[in-house]
Formats: sequence, structure tokens, C-alpha cells
Amino acid sequence: MSRWKRGEATVERLLGEGSLQQVHGAQTRGEPWLERARGTIATAAAVADADRASACTLAYDAARFACVALLAQQGLRTTTRGGHLAVEEVVRAQFGETFKPFRDLRIRRNELEYPTYPDEPIEPGEAEEALGAALGIIAAADGLLPHLGMF
Repeated sequence: MSRWKRGEATVERLLGEGSLQQVHGAQTRGEPWLERARGTIATAAAVADADRASACTLAYDAARFACVALLAQQGLRTTTRGGHLAVEEVVRAQFGETFKPFRDLRIRRNELEYPTYPDEPIEPGEAEEALGAALGIIAAADGLLPHLGMF
């Protein structure tokens, strides 16, 4: 497999900034991350009725694991400097608007984890929307993973 060209400049910039790093060996296997995403989204769905906030947070985690799978498959990993924001930037630069919902999930997760008010309400349909968005990201990552080579 050849290097994924789309978004190459973004990846190179983030590598240069120290927001991304290259990895080798077993760290370049994306499938375990996708399996983790599938397990996490199943857990999110199981708790959605009882705990909408946790379901939203877990849906975000599942989507992030799917995105990390794509990076791993290319021999890439974010650093603590780049964090979750670098994951978002890389997948959107490389794989386009299919991964746009990841941004919304990330922002909402941050609002839930670091609320202005601890009793901030979670709307009734919010967990289902988050689950749907995460499932779409997981499906897209699943389709892309076999086509990715090392960066």
C-alpha cells in the first residue's frame, strides 16, 4: 500500500509540531482499535436510556477509537501535545467531511466533562444522535482501514 496523499501537508505539519508521532510494529495495527470502538459503542447503546450523558461520552470515545484506528494503520499516533484535537484535524484533512461529526461529538463531550453548570441538561434525543454519529464514523473507518498503508 502506498501512502495516503490527501491531507499529507497536515500530517507533515503535525509531525513537525510534535502533535503527531510515527510508530512501528504492533502499534500500527488499526483493527484492535476498531474492535475497541465497536465494544464501546455497544456499551453506549446499552446505557443510553438510563444515562444519556454517559452514552454521549461513550459514543465520542467509540468514534475517537475508530479514528485512532485509521492513524495507527498509517503508523501514526497523536502525542499528549496534539491530543484529541489532532485526531480530529488529521482525519478531516485526510478523509473529509464524513468525519465532520467527530468535531461535534468532541465538543459536546468536553461540555459534559467540564460543564459550566453540573446539572446541565442532556436533551432526550441527544444520546441517540451521538450514537448515530459514532456508528457512521465507525462504519467509515471500517471501510477505509484496509486501504491504508504506512505514512
